[in-house]
Amino acid sequence: MDGREWIAAFAARLGVEPLDDETIDQLLDLAGVAAHGSERLAAPLSCYLVGTTGTPVPDALAIARDLAAG
Repeated sequence: MDGREWIAAFAARLGVEPLDDETIDQLLDLAGVAAHGSERLAAPLSCYLVGTTGTPVPDALAIARDLAAG
């Protein structure tokens, strides 16, 4: 099972729709910006905050890029 298949199966077990490819790519970009702009723990925790706040992923990615730029 690859990563996208795992995420789809995980989403199904959580009872939510699977992520589309665009959202997956944006979240991976967000995780990369967070990890490189700070330290590795910032990646999953930033994605968690996006999910819990309901912030649109493109908006969160823009915020993360702004933080990383200083």
